[in-house]
Amino acid sequence: MNAVDLAFTPALEQARLVRTGEVSPLDLVTLYLERIDRLNPQLGCYFTVMAEQALADAQAKTEYLATHPETLPPFFGVPLSVKDLNPVAGVPCSYGVRAARDRIAEKDDGIIPKLRGAGFILLGKTATSQLGSLPYTEPPGFPPARNPWNLDFTPGGSSGGAAAALAAGLCAISQGSDGGGSLRGPAFCCGLVGLKPSRGRISFAPVGERMHGLATNGPLGRTVADTAALLDTMAGYTTGDPYWLPNPEPSFLALSRQPVSPLRVALLTALPPLGTAHPTCQQAVLDTAHHLEALGHQVESVDPPDLSSLIEPFTIAWQCVVAEANVPWIVLERMNRWLLWRGWRTGSGAYLRAASQLQRVARRIVEHFHDYDLVLLPTYLHPTIALGEWRTLGSAQTLKNIIGWIAPCPPFNASGQPAIAIPTGFDDRNLPIGVQLVGRPGADATVLAVAAQLEQVQPWAHWRPQIAAH
Repeated sequence: MNAVDLAFTPALEQARLVRTGEVSPLDLVTLYLERIDRLNPQLGCYFTVMAEQALADAQAKTEYLATHPETLPPFFGVPLSVKDLNPVAGVPCSYGVRAARDRIAEKDDGIIPKLRGAGFILLGKTATSQLGSLPYTEPPGFPPARNPWNLDFTPGGSSGGAAAALAAGLCAISQGSDGGGSLRGPAFCCGLVGLKPSRGRISFAPVGERMHGLATNGPLGRTVADTAALLDTMAGYTTGDPYWLPNPEPSFLALSRQPVSPLRVALLTALPPLGTAHPTCQQAVLDTAHHLEALGHQVESVDPPDLSSLIEPFTIAWQCVVAEANVPWIVLERMNRWLLWRGWRTGSGAYLRAASQLQRVARRIVEHFHDYDLVLLPTYLHPTIALGEWRTLGSAQTLKNIIGWIAPCPPFNASGQPAIAIPTGFDDRNLPIGVQLVGRPGADATVLAVAAQLEQVQPWAHWRPQIAAH
């Protein structure tokens, strides 16, 4: 296997190659660090490269492998990236804020010990939009993250660096987070699998989650199997969590590989008053519906739920999180500064009313799809935007444009349902497009299993952007 093929080998397969001695952890880390050194200046997908730590960990794991081949965790020696919203002790964590780019984290985020315990080697911290608040990754003071399929376009956000790194073969698998599409959107933009798990599936310990359950950490993978296996690693209750779900038996990986009984699937291509999907995104949904029908599922076009009361409370929650971050306004970019000022004007009563309204909307969403096992709809309403496409617009118009792009994602952050973005092909600019599958509350295994069925029909793991194919 040549170096490029190895760089694009799925994470589970890399773990198998390590266990069988065909490659070593040191081989993998050396390969990825070389690619990062060569391609990251063009892509801007890593804020911090943990080269020294990664090499030391890889050397130790390579030596351990020689004497303990039978006691290896599932991802032993596999290199992974971590989003720069999740602190890693001893490593800078900037949250996309230039003034904090050299601030060293004192403690690990709660998922970091889980990732290390699974055997992963941490390669570095991937780029995020400032405070993780925007669906493109262009924070001032950092190079913009670029889409490996076309450097003039965004890889999405806020997990844009995670997606760009994985799509370009600069890691084997990526950790990200999703508070309004921040995993699913970058997966859509970069031709990957992005899962927003059910609310309570992954703990936010020890810090806690500040968005009343809208946000969650999650996996970004090259394949459904990788995504399911990373979910197995990250999932689980931590003492004192405000909400939680039990882990399944068997694992999500095992469940994603089991046969799927015929399901009822609701199909949507419009979400009034938020918008109607671009014809390219509509066609991706319709093509996927045909595949699902061929697999034995029953697909029915349905009327969309009433989302007219979602925008205001979701926006209030969003702007209050920016304000609560307690970052001086002078260091914020224009859009976040505007959100901060709006957040300052939001009283505690307005915020609590917004949180209650989001719960009411969530109940209506879940109830609307009660008779269906899955919902099939676009990931985003139109294809990927160019870098800086909205830079000259006023903040209010930018907000309107953001809502009109990411509209299919936030409803399911509100409802807490599991939602997976999978790729389906390319638009006329050779940029990836895809669709989203949403499951019943807690039914992460179902969305993974059906996504795996679709992956078998139309595989995508072999896709490689030209910039990374050498």
